[in-house]
Amino acid sequence: MNDFKSYFETLYKNFDERKIDLVIENMTDDVEWANGMEGGFVHGRQAVKDYWTRQFAVMSSNVTPMEIEAEQGKIFIKVHQVVHDLQGKLLADEIVGHIFELEHDKISRFTIAEK
Repeated sequence: MNDFKSYFETLYKNFDERKIDLVIENMTDDVEWANGMEGGFVHGRQAVKDYWTRQFAVMSSNVTPMEIEAEQGKIFIKVHQVVHDLQGKLLADEIVGHIFELEHDKISRFTIAEK
């Protein structure tokens, strides 16, 4: 992938704008996705969509990429993550690490970096 920075900036923008189908179409059918809300992983595009549907029903999150780097076949992204409950109460305002693995220019695995 030649312009991975632009690719991921667009994905995060689409996520923040809740254009979920545009994000999911950039995943492999059998994507493995970290479930930051409930723990573990979800598997497959539909499972990611279901997870995000549950997440958006209880909180509003916004993630802004700050640094995007590729190393050893993985994409490391430092993001500013702000999470509010649906009444607007701040739940989290932190810097988080996201790690992506790609297959044929599609996301095959997403993990959250250990703090």
